[in-house]
Amino acid sequence: MTNYYKWSVFVLRLTTGWMMFYAGITKILDPNWSAAGYLTHAKSFPGLFAWFAQPSILPVTNFVNEWGLTLLGVSLILGIGVRWSAILGAFLMLLYYFPVLDFPYPNEHSYIIDEHIIYAVVLLALGALGAGKVMGLERWVWSKGAFKE
Repeated sequence: MTNYYKWSVFVLRLTTGWMMFYAGITKILDPNWSAAGYLTHAKSFPGLFAWFAQPSILPVTNFVNEWGLTLLGVSLILGIGVRWSAILGAFLMLLYYFPVLDFPYPNEHSYIIDEHIIYAVVLLALGALGAGKVMGLERWVWSKGAFKE
């Protein structure tokens, strides 16, 4: 494993982690934040996303958004549980992608692929590369026998 590889994977993991952490923590710290507006204007699968916006479900949806992003960011920054968090994070990015997708345009400047798809691919790549073991705490956690591969 070359230094270029190590530093590239580390910087990608760290910057992606910071972006996810910041997106989540700002939602947690904003008492007025809600996913309702995003969900009620869904262009694809509006019935599914309207279900997520129901008053009885919305608190759970908001919690998963806020804490899912925050914990995904922490996982990437520290390099612990990256494979699992990458898969769950990629799924979360797809849940952000479909409401804005007015096929084939997710937004006015994109055709089929937007930033949510790029984030999902980056997360899956980080998971496939075992990025938590590259300058992260995951190798140390595994060495202590906390998990079995």
